[in-house]
Amino acid sequence: MRATQILRQRITMSTLEECKQIWRKADTVCFDVDSTLLKDEGLDELAEFCGVGAQVREWTNKAMGGSMRFRTALESRLQIIKPTHQQLTQFIMQHPIHFSEGVKDLVALLQSHGTKIYLVSGGFRTLIEPAAQLLNIPRENIFANRLKFFYNGEYAGFDTDQPTSDSGGKQLVAKQLKEHSSNLVFIGDGMTDMEACPPADCFIGYGGNVVREAVLKKAAWFVTDFKELISELQETS
Repeated sequence: MRATQILRQRITMSTLEECKQIWRKADTVCFDVDSTLLKDEGLDELAEFCGVGAQVREWTNKAMGGSMRFRTALESRLQIIKPTHQQLTQFIMQHPIHFSEGVKDLVALLQSHGTKIYLVSGGFRTLIEPAAQLLNIPRENIFANRLKFFYNGEYAGFDTDQPTSDSGGKQLVAKQLKEHSSNLVFIGDGMTDMEACPPADCFIGYGGNVVREAVLKKAAWFVTDFKELISELQETS
């Protein structure tokens, strides 16, 4: 084996072990929501509900793969859906919450250790809050986007002042949380999640629902089952 290959392997192994060490003593953990905390992509599901699922999924893959500015993809998807307030309310009432396998156990274990849990998403608060409530995660621990509606309930856009409405937004959230955290871990499936590290001390790529090739290749630690993260915590408890 060539020296460069050996060196590259050592760097990867070292980075993985460092990430695991940070994970074992994490005091703050941020979860992406769509395709990470939850099995599906909320906006894709809303689009399906509104009858424009196929068109929107294409834009979602572009956004999560890091091939375009996130806000561009978000604007494009919402212009296709244009959900009314009534449609959004009906969707929330009729759409069951599908948690990713093992994530409820992982969140409960972290909470038992006193770890602060945050949900950081490019999705929308209205769709995320029911899941957060079931996990006993405070509403103030959610960083996500907000939809706007006209007085008659028609779609009026989204709040562009929210950091997660654009590329690099999750990095800004991580920077804010890092001011009060010694070991901040970010878990997610997309490139917008990986952008949060640094300032996050460790990024863990998750592929239990969908594998983003760019994340798989670049993440120091990539898991497809939350049981792996639970096992690491149990070994040190």
